[in-house]
Order: sequence, then structure tokens, then C-alpha cells
Amino acid sequence: MKKILIILLVAIAGWLPLKAGDEFCGIRNTSFHDGENITFTIFYAVIGVYVNAGSANFIVTQEKMSNKPVYHIVGTGTSNSSYDWIFKVRDRYESYIDTATLQPLKFIRNVDEGGYKKYENITFNQQTNTAITTKGVYKVPNCIQDVLSSIYYARNIDFSKYKEGDKIPFSMFLDDEVYNLYIKYMGRETVKTKYGKFRAIKFKPLLVKGTLFEGGEKMTVWVSDDPNHIPLRIESPIVVGTVKVDMMQYSNLRYPLSSMISFR
Repeated sequence: MKKILIILLVAIAGWLPLKAGDEFCGIRNTSFHDGENITFTIFYAVIGVYVNAGSANFIVTQEKMSNKPVYHIVGTGTSNSSYDWIFKVRDRYESYIDTATLQPLKFIRNVDEGGYKKYENITFNQQTNTAITTKGVYKVPNCIQDVLSSIYYARNIDFSKYKEGDKIPFSMFLDDEVYNLYIKYMGRETVKTKYGKFRAIKFKPLLVKGTLFEGGEKMTVWVSDDPNHIPLRIESPIVVGTVKVDMMQYSNLRYPLSSMISFR
């Protein structure tokens, strides 16, 4: 589920020739708040028939780290026990984000994906533009993001400023490396999910090749076309078959889910 959580990164704005992250340092949080809780169901298909294969959950709590207010965000991904024999997943991601700047201060990843296990603990120093891990100190670009902070940072983008086809650059630190990625904005459309029908914002993220997903622009993401900008659906081919992720439950959103046209 490393990439299932990563693909919940949502659009970061603009295709202008910028260094990744340069135009995003001044963004303030207007899309989520303390107590938000969103659950997704993960569907998997080999020959076109989707089955319920697992779930992912994201929770926001507001806390303090070294007397600094932070959003503590926890993302988990779990395969259903009946499919563990095929590909067992038990993933947990945590990010501590400065409430004033939406920049990450600490990131923890503890994953078990089909026997592949990885633990990562990163401390970010925004003043020196460094990331400190168990393997060393790494220089990172201005306004670097981690996997989870990227998702919540991007939810605060004003999508009305951009046009279809815009490529949106950003930098992310993962596995002791800096990845210069982008998201291609694909416009607005109506999407029907397992939860309901929504007005949505559509885009394609550039993915890093991993255990499940191939690299490139093969994934499509839809987020709610309202001030919450929550992920509604993700679709992508994987190494064997295809995967579909639908938002199935939510609580404590900052705003009403006004993008919803109908339920189920």
C-alpha cells in the first residue's frame, strides 16, 4: 500500500517553470481540521471483476511537538485477511506537520507489503533544508514534503487558477532520496463511486515505480470539487490486474461535502 497511500497525494498547482515547491511555501490550511477521519475501500481485479481486497484510513489530530502546534496525521493500509495469502499488507504512515506552514517536521513509515518490510524515521529541519534519517543527513529542496504531508498540503490548492493539462511540480523525500514529481491536472468532471455521485477534480500523478505500481502517468485520481478536496476515487493498473480505491466513510470534515450529487 505504499503507493495506495502516495497516490492520495492530490493536485499541487501550476505548470510554470519553477523549482519544485517554490510557489507553495506560503499556503495556509483551509481544507481540513482536527478530528477529520476518512476511510477508503480498496478493490482489486484481474479479469475485470472487482473484489474488496482491503482498506485505508486517514486520521488528523492536532497536537504539540516541542511546544509547536502540529497536525499529527496517521495513514494506515490493510489487506483483508482472506487475501493475505496473495499479498499481505500492514502499513502505517505518520506525519507531524507544522500547523502554520504545512511543512513536515517528522515522518514515520512502518510497512509490511507481501513480505517486504521497511521502517523509516525522518526528522525535517526547514531552516537548514535537511532531512535526518537513521542513515545520515540529506540536503533537500525548499518546501520538501513527505508522503502524507504532500496529500494534506495539496488539498489547500486553489484549483480554479489552473487549466487542463497543466503539470504541477513538487518534491518529496522518501527512502533517503528526493523525488522530483508532478501532477497533471485533467479538469473537472462528474464521477460515480461506490459511495455516490460527485462533482470532482481529476488529475494524473507521476508515480515512482514500486512493489505494486509501475512508474509514469497511468493512475487517475478524483477529489471532491468543494473546499474539502478529499480523495473520492483512484484507479490504476498494477503489476498484475488493476486497483480501484473509493472513499467509503468520513467524519468531521471541515465543510459539508457539497460536491456530492447523490448517495450510492
